[in-house]
Amino acid sequence: MNENDKPRDEAVEKELEGVPEEFLDKSDAETVEEETSGLDKALDRLREDLEVAKQEVLYAKAETQNVRRRMEKDIQDARAYAATGFARDMLSVLDNLERATAAIPAELREDDKMKALVTGIDATLRELEKVFGQHGISRIASVGLPLDPNQHQAMMEIPSDGHAPGTVVQEMQSGYMIRDRLLRPAMVAVAKKPD
Repeated sequence: MNENDKPRDEAVEKELEGVPEEFLDKSDAETVEEETSGLDKALDRLREDLEVAKQEVLYAKAETQNVRRRMEKDIQDARAYAATGFARDMLSVLDNLERATAAIPAELREDDKMKALVTGIDATLRELEKVFGQHGISRIASVGLPLDPNQHQAMMEIPSDGHAPGTVVQEMQSGYMIRDRLLRPAMVAVAKKPD
């Protein structure tokens, strides 16, 4: 052994200082194989974690889209049915105007002194019905139709030979819909078989 070899051995010793003992005792091939096996396992775990993360991102995107759709529908419903409470309150005004026009006798309708008042009441009634129509509020048809518990409220039964049982024969109070929702059911009398 010459003197040049000695420092070289010390240099190699210094390089190997931080390396664990199990790697120093094994051949280079075994060490490389173990490192490769460990890297493969780590890579497989990372791939699994990536797949899980991808699934979670997809679920989060789907949930976000569902929430957005629900919010859009809620906003549309809020806009479409915002006037529901107000419209329900205004129905009593409409009912009173209808009662007022129905209570005016025919001779007063032609009287010059009352004609302007009757015309004003009729015009107010038409205007109110027009505004209701603009906001999607419509009258429920009832007389002559079968009783529909989703739109009609039966208040009494009337014996009748001329109508099938369950047919609406009289409307006591008009019912209304706001778009596709019930605003107020029609209060009706229904035909029944005579005793």
